[in-house]
Order: sequence, then structure tokens, then C-alpha cells
Amino acid sequence: MTAANRSVLPPLHLLLALAVMAVWGTNFVVIKLALAHLPPLTLAALRFAFAFLPLALFVPRPAVPWRNLATYGVLIGAGQFGLLFTAMRADITPGLASLVVQTQAFFTIALSMRLTGERLAPFQIAALGLAAGGLGIIALHTDGSATPLGLALVLGAALCWALGNMTSRAAGPVNMLAYVVWSSVFAVPPLVALALLTEGWTAISTGIANADGATWAAVAWQAVGNTMFGYGAWGWLLGRYPAASVAPLSLLVPVFGLGASALWMEEALPGWKLTAFALVMAGLALGILWPRLAARFLAGSKPA
Repeated sequence: MTAANRSVLPPLHLLLALAVMAVWGTNFVVIKLALAHLPPLTLAALRFAFAFLPLALFVPRPAVPWRNLATYGVLIGAGQFGLLFTAMRADITPGLASLVVQTQAFFTIALSMRLTGERLAPFQIAALGLAAGGLGIIALHTDGSATPLGLALVLGAALCWALGNMTSRAAGPVNMLAYVVWSSVFAVPPLVALALLTEGWTAISTGIANADGATWAAVAWQAVGNTMFGYGAWGWLLGRYPAASVAPLSLLVPVFGLGASALWMEEALPGWKLTAFALVMAGLALGILWPRLAARFLAGSKPA
């Protein structure tokens, strides 16, 4: 396969990437269904417990320090998903949550620049302005789609996701599925401790006792769909094609998230929400795609 061909995903591999985006996007609705019975931190603890076992019996531990795995597990487990699940319990709709959490891309850029000393490029300033405008629209509307607390919690989840990204980068090239599986064990203790502290044993035991088959299927889907299929397929694609060809497809996650929430949860899509969605997505697209488009433009403008 030539370098040019490697930059283009064939139809079957493109369908695989789209399937991953669909799983990750619609999972916000699955989370909301599970939260009908399980307290948020309890759900998060179960998610990571099932992500670790039984997969750890079949997936070898990646060759990275335990400290790195532990840091990633705590940031993604107690940080990203603990905050996200808490917000989605009653303070933000699945569709908006799938959109706002994507601001992790901007937090990742900011953290990377802090480490390297780089300054924001004009296109990055424009991208941040667009996304900030979208978030401002969400914050100004109080129709129950998102409360200020819910927005703050999801932004905190996005920050923890970005910190997790920096931690995984420090690990170097790894099998991402194995990395996620083995880091999951470190997410469980802090989530259990926080659940006991804030939710209480009565709420935890009652939630588990009242959980029906659909709830347990939703919990299992966190491990099977998101971890086994999602990270496995995504890691395989990133190992086969340039990141610039694969990563932009992640912009489809909030598209699937908002669509699934509107279809299955009957989430209303008034004009303000669609405007906010368009602004945030435009900011994300500009921040992710502009360097590649600019490079192509410059290459095409050079004399033969």
C-alpha cells in the first residue's frame, strides 16, 4: 500500500470507523438509561470494573509504568466519567453532553502549548471563539437541557479527558485497548470511595437491587461496545492509517449523540440548541482540520 493510498480509508474501513463513532455517540443515551436506576458514581465504578475484567485475562498489560496507568485510570475514571455521569443524572441532556465534552480538544491544545511554550495560532483563536460562543448560548438557556452545574461538570470532565490524553501520550506508542483495560482497575477504588461518601450504601444497594436487564445491558455495553469494540477498532485504524485521516472522524461523535438523544429520548432541538451545536462543531472542525487544509493549499499553490 503506497503512502497516498494509506491516507484514504477504503469503504469497509470507513464503515468500521463510522460504526465506532456511532457506538461512542449513541452511548450517551445508553448512559442516561442506566442512570435511571444506578447512581452515577456507582455506574462509573461498574463500568470500569467490567472494562478490566474479564478483558485483563486475555489482553496483556502494556509495557508502560504502573504510575502512568494509575494516573490515566484516575483521570479518566474518577475525573472524566465520574463528572460526566454525575452531570447527566439530572443536569444536562445526553445530546448536549456529547457535544460539550468534545471541548477536550481545546483543553488538550492548551495543555500541550503550556508544555511546549507555543502560542495560539490565529486559526486556533478563531476556533476557540466559535466554540466559546456555542457554550455561551448553552449557558444562557435554562429550559432544563443544561444547568450551570451540569455545564461546569461536563467541562471538568473534558479537562480530565485532556489531562488523560497528555498522560497517554507520555506513555509513548501503546496498544490503546490494552492501555484502557489495564488502567481501568485504578479507576474503580476512587469511584467506589466517592460513591460511598456521596451516594451512600443505601442508594448504591437499592440501585443495584432495582436494576433491570436493560440497565445491566447498558453497563455491559460500556465494556463490550465502548472498550472492546470501540478502542480495539479505533486503535487498529490508527495503527494502519495516518492520524490525520482517522482522527477528524471523531467530529461525528456529537452528531450521533445529539441525533440519538433526539430520536430515542425525545430531546428537543430548538433553534438555540442547533445554533450552539453549529458553533461548537465549527470550532472543533476548524481546530482539527485547518492545519491539514492549509498544508494542502500551500502544496497546491507551489509552482511545478
